[in-house]
Amino acid sequence: MTAAVTVRYFAGARAAAGVDTESRSAGTLEELVGQIVDAHGERLERVLTACSFLVDGTATRDRALALSPGAVVDVLPPFAGG
Repeated sequence: MTAAVTVRYFAGARAAAGVDTESRSAGTLEELVGQIVDAHGERLERVLTACSFLVDGTATRDRALALSPGAVVDVLPPFAGG
């Protein structure tokens, strides 16, 4: 089953995607990643190799994770800091 989810991009992921936020229909995080790579291309695909994801506020790298209807997925590249 696919769920309508909101994808929010931050920092380098936002620059690579060219949008701040978008809606997608996906059943798993893996399906969602495939859709956004297809839509936004190789530059985003490269950025995603280093990204982590927050799904409804919980950090995950498990791309098999099932997405609930209305989920919010934050795409977070590594941040510089100190």
